[in-house]
Amino acid sequence: MAKAQFNRDEVVENAIRLFWQHGYSASSMQQVVKATGLQPGSIYLAFKNKEGLFREALDAYSDHSKKRIKDALEGPDGILKGICNVLESMIEQSTQAGYNSCFLIKTQLELAAEGNTLHELASAKLDEIEALFRSYLEKECEAELAQQRAACIMLHIFGMRVYGYKPDSAQRMRDSLRLALPWLPWE
Repeated sequence: MAKAQFNRDEVVENAIRLFWQHGYSASSMQQVVKATGLQPGSIYLAFKNKEGLFREALDAYSDHSKKRIKDALEGPDGILKGICNVLESMIEQSTQAGYNSCFLIKTQLELAAEGNTLHELASAKLDEIEALFRSYLEKECEAELAQQRAACIMLHIFGMRVYGYKPDSAQRMRDSLRLALPWLPWE
């Protein structure tokens, strides 16, 4: 069997950009070939099919997101301020030209009606992020409260990721987070 002659991480990053922008269903195999620079045979050999590449893209995006969150929660500001920093960074992202929400949330919304394994994978990855918040919050409060607060954070993240498409929404999101999450040490 031939050995792959490409940088797998680079191919997956290019696939993330394509799928994140256009979604799974709207990304044709021709677009995948163009975005990755691979021929169809190489894609099938390395990833089995478009779905296999999409799964790997979701995994990579999720791993990167969890690392960013972990870094913020383990940072010098502490867990609760770290959560504020994560939420603020999401607000800042929404102010950038070409804002594109969250790949996992967009996938979950795109594929919700189908309820297929890709939808389940995106949902599972979002559950992992919630569990990450919960595990850190358990260092600050009892388990039941940590679970409720983690769910509350995720609810706000889901809303922010969609609300962020509204023009000039950053300050409204900041004000709303401070009102809804008064237990966090906002500045």
